[in-house]
This record gives sequence, structure tokens and C-alpha cells, in this order.
Amino acid sequence: MNAPTPKAPDTNATADHKVSNFLRQIIENDLDKGTYATRRWAGSPGDATHHAAGQPDPAKIRTRFPPEPNGYLHVGHAKSICINFGLAKEYGGVCHLRFDDTNPEKEDTEYVNSIIDAVKWLGFDWAQLGQAAGSAAPYQASDYFDFMYRAAEALIEAGYAYVDEQSAEDMRANRGDFGKPGVDSPFRSRTVTENLTRFREMRDGKLDDGAAVLRAKIDMASPNINLRDPAIYRIRRATHHHTGDTWCIYPMYTFAHPIEDALEQITHSICTLEFEDQRPFYDWLMERLCECKLLAAPSPKQYEFARLNLTYVITSKRKLAQLVNESKVSGWDDPRMPTIVGLRRRGYTPESLRLFADRIGVTKSDSWIDYSTLEGCLREDLENKAHRGMAVLDPVKLVLTNWAEAFGSDGYTEDCTQPALPHSAIAEGQTPPADRMFKIGKEVWIEREDFEEVPPKGYKRLFPGNVVRLKGGYVIECTGCARDAAGNVTEVHAKVIPGTKSGTPGADSVKAKAAITWVSVADGVQAEVRLYDRLFAEAHPDAGGKDFLQSLNPDSLKVVTAYVEPSLAGAQPDQKFQFERFGYFVADRLDHVAGAKPVFNRVTGLKDSWGK
Repeated sequence: MNAPTPKAPDTNATADHKVSNFLRQIIENDLDKGTYATRRWAGSPGDATHHAAGQPDPAKIRTRFPPEPNGYLHVGHAKSICINFGLAKEYGGVCHLRFDDTNPEKEDTEYVNSIIDAVKWLGFDWAQLGQAAGSAAPYQASDYFDFMYRAAEALIEAGYAYVDEQSAEDMRANRGDFGKPGVDSPFRSRTVTENLTRFREMRDGKLDDGAAVLRAKIDMASPNINLRDPAIYRIRRATHHHTGDTWCIYPMYTFAHPIEDALEQITHSICTLEFEDQRPFYDWLMERLCECKLLAAPSPKQYEFARLNLTYVITSKRKLAQLVNESKVSGWDDPRMPTIVGLRRRGYTPESLRLFADRIGVTKSDSWIDYSTLEGCLREDLENKAHRGMAVLDPVKLVLTNWAEAFGSDGYTEDCTQPALPHSAIAEGQTPPADRMFKIGKEVWIEREDFEEVPPKGYKRLFPGNVVRLKGGYVIECTGCARDAAGNVTEVHAKVIPGTKSGTPGADSVKAKAAITWVSVADGVQAEVRLYDRLFAEAHPDAGGKDFLQSLNPDSLKVVTAYVEPSLAGAQPDQKFQFERFGYFVADRLDHVAGAKPVFNRVTGLKDSWGK
């Protein structure tokens, strides 16, 4: 099957212009009808009685972002963060950061900390209303384990749950499939007393891992397989990063998540489309727990949107972990990774990711977004922010052979200036940044491709007899080159034309057909430049079930020794620049150390080089 055609994003969307979508329409309709106006809020999660004693909820809506702390967040999570936090902010509400830590075998505080850092870096806060920004701790599913256990016992007492001791293989076989109804478990008819006794034995560690599960009793013939008595508790002897060894049974995510939403008084539980088939169970559980008097109406509602499908990107946690574990990348924060830590180290900005989320919009149907859209949002954000600078990535020395004749000494150098930002990038009333300053002398570094002894048709840069301008410096006339024994060019030779320096009255006295970038040998700084590109060479690396590793781009990273102008030597980690002619670069936030050899990562080129 061919992959879907990449979606053309709504280019009218900006960070300040919100395009209507089905989620905004649902929220606005609920606000107009006062659907959640009767909610009470006591300041922290609890049961229905706790909230009934509180004050009317000051938040018009409550959304949540509920990651499982079992890995690093990726660009798809960034979209969800922007949607949930963005909608809460837009409609006078609150968004809860909540860790769905119901699987102790895969979770770790390392991931908890990385998630907190990612959400804050994207520019969002989960503080409750009335509290100082950042003062509210994130919510955790594990804080509700006591309530969840009580809810499970209440379902058993009401005849809505039972302990099943079939093997995993039998349970799977008896569940049926889309063409065949399920078969009742032989344990489904147990009495309430038997189920309570057995469930408490599960809790007390009297049964082995995998020996039994607690299942909701719904409908084994339901066309929705998710309603065929889904498991809601299982036995797992594993130390939990938050609760330690208090529990040896843990709730399933599909059981825990609706309860968390209800206890936190969430109004709009927004998730991706893969949870659409789980919504009937979500609603069933809310109805049963209200019926059992454990929760009070109105209950939260679940709404689904299409997840982010981005070309040239893999977002499967399993496959991302494989890239790391097999050393295909240097780690979770490798700048080629679609993780938020990777994108950040690559040089992406929070503003560009928020703009991207707004621009691609929110829909109910799956589609593909071309990676160039993400890069375009980054260029748009950096265009008026990133200071300019010159760098030479494939250097060859240019010698101005008449320098001493023109200026009296081979050691003479002269100051040159160029604006840090072009005039068009400076907003009205904004103070322009100080000009960049660098020297020009007898020897400068130029790009090797800027010289051709025998130029191809249309070539306008350096070749014998041609005149070009050293950008921000003098006009020069190429006279030839020197080669080594193997025939490689080791030096390019030219003559400087005095009186033609940029910014002087004689600058236009000699017409040059081209201007080339350069860095002076006198004050240029050697730097390590990492030329990152897309990690995969194919738009759909795992389409059709193929081995995604076969689609790795062999040219996704090239490391070169370059020369940069002195203004770039003082770069701070994570500072972004536009290397004139080459694109946007960032001082690596980990490896770039002030006073040492600078390290820059290529963020993206000046334009899409992957377009058809």
C-alpha cells in the first residue's frame, strides 16, 4: 500500500491566529451550555465527597497531558502538549501535567524529570489557579492507587467485575476476534464473596505474577473487542519508582486513566485516535462509578484527534529505543532524533514547535505532514532572531599577493563590519544589535567550491581573470592557484583592488559579478561543525512493514573542521546563528564550551533541499 500524500498545512495559521477546529467547537459549546459549571474544586484531587465540599471550580475547563514516564517525549507529544495546554490557556482553564505511572517495570524518575523539563521548555506550566507559576507539583496516577483499589472492590460488589484465573493463552483465545464473539470465562460466574476474597489475595501477594487478573464484566459478544471483559488489574511484583513496594497489583491504563480524569475534575480528556475504540469503556466506567456513589457527575468526556504523522520520522518508542540501543545514534538527545531533547539540541526553538502545532491544525482524520513544514516553521522563527555570521566549512587559503604593495606591509590588517541582523529583520522601534567586527588581511579562508581554474558555464565566482567581492571587504581579481604533487589546489591567488572596500565611497567603483563569504586567517577561529541532516532517506521508513533501519540516511551526519568569524567564537551554548549562505546553526548545548574550540550543529538549511 502506498503511503498517504503529505498534507498541505493551513499556512494561514500563526501563533496569534487560531484556526477553528472541532475541539474548539466542542469546548465553546460546553461553555455556552454550562456543561461543567456545577463542578466543585477543593484544590487537590480526591473523591466525589472531597470535591462536593469545595468551592465552584475557578477554571472554566480542565485538560490534561498524561505521559507515561517510560521514555523520552517526541515531536508527536509536543503536538499534544501544545493542544492541551494551549486550549486550557485559550479558554481560561488549567492543564494538568499527570504521570500515568501504572507500569512500574518500565518507568523511571529519569523519564519523569525529562518530561517536566520538556513541558517547561515548550513554554507551558501546570500550576493550578491561584498559585504561583510552577509551584504546583505534577499529578501522578500512583497518588490514586488507594482510590482505584476501592473502585475495583466497588465494581466487584456491584457485580461488574470478577477475578479470572485462565492462562493468558486461554484468555486470548476466548476473547474471540472481529468475526467471532468471545467465550465467557469459566470464572465469570463466581460470587461476589469469592471475587472479593480472591482479589484481596491478589493484593496481599498470595498469588503469583500472571496467575490472575481482575476483569470488568461487560459483554463478551460486543462487536467492540475492548468491551469483552477487559482486564483492569494485574499482579506485578515490581518496585514502583514512587510507591516502592506498597503494591504488588497495579491497575491497567484503560482503567486508571478515566478515574484520574474524574478525580482531577478534567472536563475534556483529549487523546489521539488510537484510543477511540476505548472510549465506550471510558464512558462505561464513569457511569458505573457514579452509580456506585464513588464519583459525582458531570463526568469528563474523551475526545480523539489524529496523531502526528511526519515524513522522514519514526515516533515508535520501541524503534527509537532500538536506534539508541544499537548505537545508530549517539543517544536520546542525538540531534537527528525526533525526541524533544534531540530537537532542542539540534537547535529547534519552543516558538517554532508551537507554531508548527498551530499550523498543522487538529483533525479527526489521519494524514501525513511533510517534514519541510516543520523546518519552515523553524526558519520563520529564526529569520528575525538569529544573528548572522560567516563560516567556511570546506576551507582553502586565498592569498592576496599584492597586499604589501597595496597597504605597505604583509602583516597589515584592516577592520571590517557587517550588521548582526539585516535591516529588514529589525522591528520598528527595536534597537539594532551591535555590528559584527572582523579583520581582513593578506590571507583569508574561502570555500573550496568558490574557485574553479576552468569554470563551468554560468560560474561567477573565482577563476583566473574574474573579479569578485569578499563580502564586507574588498573587491579582488583572481590570478590563479597553487597545487600540490597530486594536483590538489592548496592556495588560490588573487590581487586586492584598493579603494573598493564595502561601505566606502569607492565600493562601487569596480563592478563584481559575485560576492563570496570568507574568514580571515588573522582572526578566524577554528570550529567543529556537525552537518546534521534527516535521519532517514525515505519519507516513510517503515512503510509496508519493512526494516526501518534499511532506510537510514548514510549522510545524516558529517563532521568538518571549519573556520568561523570572531563574533561566533563568543557564542553561548544553545545560541542560534545564521551562517550566511549555509543556513541556521546552533552552538551545541552540551559540547560547546566557552573558551574552547566552538562546536556548532546545523539546524536546517536556508531552504528545503529535499523538495521534489
